Amino acid sequence: LAVQGIAREKKKLVLFSSPGTTALTQAQCSPYGVQWTYTTYALSRGTATAVVKEGNKRWFILASDYAFGKQLAADTETVVKANGGEVVGTVFHPLNASDFASFLLQAQASKAQIIAVANAGGDTISAIKQAAEFGIASGGQKLAAMLLLLTDVHSLGLQAAQHTYLTVPSYWDMNDGTRAFSKKFEARLGRPPTFLQAGVYSSVRHYLRAVQAAGTTDSDAVMAKMKSMPIDDAFSLNAHIREDGLVVRDMMLAQVKSPDQSKAPWDYYNIVRTIPGDSLAWPLSESQCPLAKK
Repeated sequence: LAVQGIAREKKKLVLFSSPGTTALTQAQCSPYGVQWTYTTYALSRGTATAVVKEGNKRWFILASDYAFGKQLAADTETVVKANGGEVVGTVFHPLNASDFASFLLQAQASKAQIIAVANAGGDTISAIKQAAEFGIASGGQKLAAMLLLLTDVHSLGLQAAQHTYLTVPSYWDMNDGTRAFSKKFEARLGRPPTFLQAGVYSSVRHYLRAVQAAGTTDSDAVMAKMKSMPIDDAFSLNAHIREDGLVVRDMMLAQVKSPDQSKAPWDYYNIVRTIPGDSLAWPLSESQCPLAKK
């Protein structure tokens, strides 16, 4: 958000792939900012809506105790309730926690059908790994990860991560185009890209094409061209940039494979269904962004 403010002041374009806070394209939106890959709203809405509709009505939320986690927890609760479910408990853990035992015991005791893990990175890995050690899945409860990367699943191993639900903006094994790019990426880095890395590639490529089409690097001209041009890389499904700077894109509900289902290295996800992008973005009529047309 601080970078967004500086970029607005300097009239420089900034393309966000990793940040998920909705403030970037809501109250603190900028004519020079684009939220490219995902939002907490999209990931929670995609996963929670689908999982609740499969009959999983009782939820417990385990979230990180800072702005990102609180926003993700709030978005998840809103979606669960909107779809006829209930949140029977929420607990916040400190950033970079090492011991999730007390939090997981609360989740088990709640009798929730779904335990939503609303954190990121090392905290997500630790929480899911310890959930496996506690026998959460064998006890009949399921995990839903609100933000989970391919590299997180790799660190966890399929034995611990299997059957976890998640929403992903892209996956290396989506189509011929993503597989071709990922093969080149893996030759250099030793693994396929995460959806955050694919987002960086996609955003920079679109920016460069807009510069070429506009014939200038002037920020206003390039941004206008970026918003008018279709986003056409293999990782972006039906994607476009709205006036508030949000990239609206189709995403996928995925479920982590069990060890016996995985047929090759990094073959980690079953794609359950495609989720239309319009259902993963708040209506412009409800936007807090001054750039949005009411």
